[in-house]
Amino acid sequence: MSSDEKGPRERITKAGEDALGKFAQDLLENPLVTGALTRAFEAREKAVQAQEVAMGALNIPSAADIERLTRRVRSVSQRLEGIEDGVDRVDERMGGLTGSSDVEQRLARMEAQLDKLVADVAAIRDAGPGRSDQVPSGQERLSVPAE
Repeated sequence: MSSDEKGPRERITKAGEDALGKFAQDLLENPLVTGALTRAFEAREKAVQAQEVAMGALNIPSAADIERLTRRVRSVSQRLEGIEDGVDRVDERMGGLTGSSDVEQRLARMEAQLDKLVADVAAIRDAGPGRSDQVPSGQERLSVPAE
């Protein structure tokens, strides 16, 4: 079928679409209709503002408050995930360090040296001249001459 040989259904559909388009265009160009739409949208905006004020006075959060809170919670959640990832990386590094045999050997040598130093200090203390039964010179009583 060519475009000239359209059936009645296609012609009626096309004519209906054209009529609706023209009607919508005429409505939008009509100053009375556009003024009414403008006033309706302004009234809607004022009603929303009044509702938010009333809800605020009753200490009830508005949809905007809840949306703002939701965004902040998402932001905090993303930051927390970043911190968790950082802690996981630090944990993996620490696990790699403490699992190392070199580190364990060095720690064992340090502990052995500390044990030896403690034993040496104890031996020096026991062999030294002022045992614990003597009063250190800094703590002796001074005699005060009688007048």
